[in-house]
Amino acid sequence: HRFELEDRFSYVTSDLHPVTKLHMLVIPKRHVADFFGLDQTELISIYELLQTTRSKIQQTDPSVTGFNVGTNAGQDAGQSVAHAHIHLIPRRHGDISLTTNNPAGGVRWAVPTQRT
Repeated sequence: HRFELEDRFSYVTSDLHPVTKLHMLVIPKRHVADFFGLDQTELISIYELLQTTRSKIQQTDPSVTGFNVGTNAGQDAGQSVAHAHIHLIPRRHGDISLTTNNPAGGVRWAVPTQRT
């Protein structure tokens, strides 16, 4: 599925390397290096597109029971594209093994010393 959503400031596209089915990106049209360079108008635009996209994903795939929403700001944080973008990653019950990859704690799993 592709959701062709956009407004004057941002647009939605499918992630080229999706973590899960229907993994989408919300991207500002103006070049901005990372999340912290976004202005208030862009932040509102991105928020509204995230909400609309979330609803469309849930309508398309009722097995979606949660979402990860995130961004990486800076190379040391894992940013691999030098243009701001927000990930909207649909999650489904049982999409990971809870015995080895408990999702509790969220992004703490990105830092090995925080995996307790």
